Order: sequence, then structure tokens, then C-alpha cells
Amino acid sequence: MNSAQSLTQELKRTAHRVGFDLVGACPAVTPNGISRFKQWLEAGYDGQMHYLGDRATAYEHPRSVLENVRSILILGMNYRTAAPVPRTDAEGRVSRYAWGPEDYHDVIHSRLGQLIEVVHRQAPDTAVRGVVDTAPLLEREFAQAAGLGWIGKNTLLLNREMGSWFFLAALLTEAELDHDVSFDQDHCGSCRACLDACPTDAFPEPYVLDATRCISYLTIELRDHIPAELRSGMDDWVFGCDVCQEVCPWNHRAPVSTERVFQAREDSNPLDLVSLFELDDESFRRRFRKTPLWRARRRGLLRNAAIVLGNHPAERAEEVLIGGLNDDDELVRVACAWALSRYKSPSSLTALDNRRAVEADVVVIQEIDNALWQRREKAGGHSSTHE
Repeated sequence: MNSAQSLTQELKRTAHRVGFDLVGACPAVTPNGISRFKQWLEAGYDGQMHYLGDRATAYEHPRSVLENVRSILILGMNYRTAAPVPRTDAEGRVSRYAWGPEDYHDVIHSRLGQLIEVVHRQAPDTAVRGVVDTAPLLEREFAQAAGLGWIGKNTLLLNREMGSWFFLAALLTEAELDHDVSFDQDHCGSCRACLDACPTDAFPEPYVLDATRCISYLTIELRDHIPAELRSGMDDWVFGCDVCQEVCPWNHRAPVSTERVFQAREDSNPLDLVSLFELDDESFRRRFRKTPLWRARRRGLLRNAAIVLGNHPAERAEEVLIGGLNDDDELVRVACAWALSRYKSPSSLTALDNRRAVEADVVVIQEIDNALWQRREKAGGHSSTHE
């Protein structure tokens, strides 16, 4: 057995021991999908994720992550735990990956540290770096090259045994590893389940995702107001979306993870939305700082919550939406105004009128005027008097 085989075998044994479910090695070369990635950027499908375009050239070769890299170990960690609990009034759904009490980045980085120690033991002078979806690396392309699966029509990596319910991570090293055979088959066939089920039509064609229409992007990455034409499609998703994974036949057979850190918190599956409006910045930080939901920040999560409460009006939510009309953040005020256009009580109509009288932000004023018009049209009356 040569040194490459020995190091690779020990890395794979350690990877499985510390909790990774998938592991494969591939050469560090220009990824096959780089041209498709650049076409995707040119089409504007990245939306406000400008960091992707700003680092576009860095994705051309993994040496941008580790200068003299020769091999990449790609790893997958299963996060499929409990089944989603049915939503009740004033609750919203959270994507499975964000149910746990800790951020998966922190969890996986700690496991990667143990793999780095393996490399340092066998090759003390060899550079090595572990990354979890924050470096300029096309992980899914390299995962396919490492034999872990194929990229499905919903653009996620699919594995025949694991489906797509797993996180991807990578270990880049100057050492030569024993490379696995690339997975060159596509097992999606004629299936269109993910494409047809998407609530916001985020797939302009198979294998292409328009992130600007994706609910995960809208609820997490978008820092602006959610476009009016996409709000209804969000349905009850307050953070992320699992629709294209839930309908995928390959996910029906995926095993259940026993990882403690991925088990759902009682308040995340589903998430009570009314309580969110009671959080100021500091209390929001205390509750969500170590979880994936922190990425949306308070303003983004309240915006999302208001949209869900508009899609699914709930009596106990009306008071917090009225209170949200006076929130310091215009992002929250706009979403609350839109949500209240779908309620029927005189008190919410009065609240819209009262806020309209003192509102200074042009975008919020426009949203309130539209809400007032919607309310009065439904009531068979006249539109807002603030014309």
C-alpha cells in the first residue's frame, strides 16, 4: 500500500468515526461545471448574492482555497431527523437543516479538525484546509467527481442511499490521495417532481435554479422587500424551503440521522411566529445567535413571519402585526402592512390608516395605500382617501 492509499484509508475511517456518512476523494482540478456557473451568474440568477460574482474567477480552480492543493476529500453529513410537525395557527415552517440547536458550520468544522490532525500525523509538512460552503468551491461538482452522487434537476447533489438530506464539506490538501471514480450517471430520468412542485417556479429549466425566485433565497439571502408577486408562493415557509427535497423520490428512502446536534428544538419544528415580534435585537441574539436562523437577522425573520401570517391569517397574530406597523425597520413595516391587507377586522384597518398618517418612508406608504385599497375593495367600499 502506498502513502496515498494509506492516508486516504485512514481519512475515510476517521471521517465515518466522527460522523460523516459520505466520503470520497477527487483530484483538485478545474471543475466541470465552471462554464455553467458563469452562465448562471450572467443570467442574474444569483440575485443579491454578489459575493458569488465578485469571486467568480476564484471558482475556476481550488488553488484559490489552498495554493498548492492536489486532492480534495469531499464529505457528506446526514441531517434528516424527525418528520415535520403539522403547522397550527400562527406558526411557520423552518427548513430541516436549521431545526437544531447549533449552526451546522460549527459542528462540521470541529469534525474536520480531527481529519486535519490525521493529515498532519501522516504528512507533517503538508498543508491542509477544511471548508464548509463558505469558500469559493463548487462542492457539488467535486462531490460528483469524488463518486458521491449526481446533481439532480433541483441542482442538489443526490445520492442513491442518502437522497439529498446532507451537508457537504471539503478537506483540501497538498497530499496526494487515492481518488475515487467519478459518478457519471444521472438517475433523475424523466421525473419532474421537484420542478413541478416548486411554489414560486424557481426552475426555468431542469438543472437550473433562479435563486431570485427560490423561497430559501427570499427568506434567508434577500435583504430587501420580498417581491409582491412571490409572497403568496412562500406559503408558510418562514426560513428556507424543503419542497423540492420533500417530493424527490430518492429522499423517501433516506436514513434518519441520530446526530444530537441536528435534532429539532421544540420551538423550531414548527416555529411560533407571534413570539418573534416580542424579541428586540438583544433577545433575538440570545435566542438565535448559535443557530442557522441568525443569518436572516431579526428584520429578515420578522419580514418572513409577517408574510406567512398574511398567507395564513390567524386571530392571535393580528395584534403583533398591528404592532409591527410601528417597528423601527421599514422592512418589517412593509411586510406587516401587506399581511394586514388580508385581515378583516376594523381594528387592523384603523391601524393601517393611523400608520399612513405618520409614515415617512415612500415604500412603506405605497404598501399601506395598497393594503387600504385591498381592504376597501374586498369590503365593497372605496379605496384609500390618501390618493
